[in-house]
Amino acid sequence: MTVVWLVVVLAAPSLTLSPGWRTAALFCHLTCLVVGFGAVLTVDWFSLRWLLRRERIGTVLTTARGSHLLIWLGLVGLLVSGAALGPDTSSGLVRLKLFAVLVVGINGIFLGRVSDRLAAAGDGPLPWSTLLPAAAAATISQLGWWAATLIGFWNAQP
Repeated sequence: MTVVWLVVVLAAPSLTLSPGWRTAALFCHLTCLVVGFGAVLTVDWFSLRWLLRRERIGTVLTTARGSHLLIWLGLVGLLVSGAALGPDTSSGLVRLKLFAVLVVGINGIFLGRVSDRLAAAGDGPLPWSTLLPAAAAATISQLGWWAATLIGFWNAQP
């Protein structure tokens, strides 16, 4: 994840697009945000419902497995289209956004392991050693996605 992120970050400043291609890249970027972050929000919604005892952990895990590909397609699409948009990597806010994207990607890999531990625990009460990493990873995911989204929005303002 780190290597892919680094390649994209280093390539981004040298990319320039015509206005038409820039519009297409922006559309792709927004579409990938909807797909990736929307899938994350769906999983987190079902997780919240589980915490409120409205869903079983099996439902949450099924939702997470079904959303997994959409989340990663969205994140990879955001990386590629974001690089094509030629971000100003000398900007502190852009650097913070890029760091948030890296954290989201690394955390996503960790969440795969957390999901395996949740699945192994079954429908019974979850031990703290399983619950705490899951809660931490979900929190990190939300903070990273929201930070990147808000910074992207702020940077898009004239």
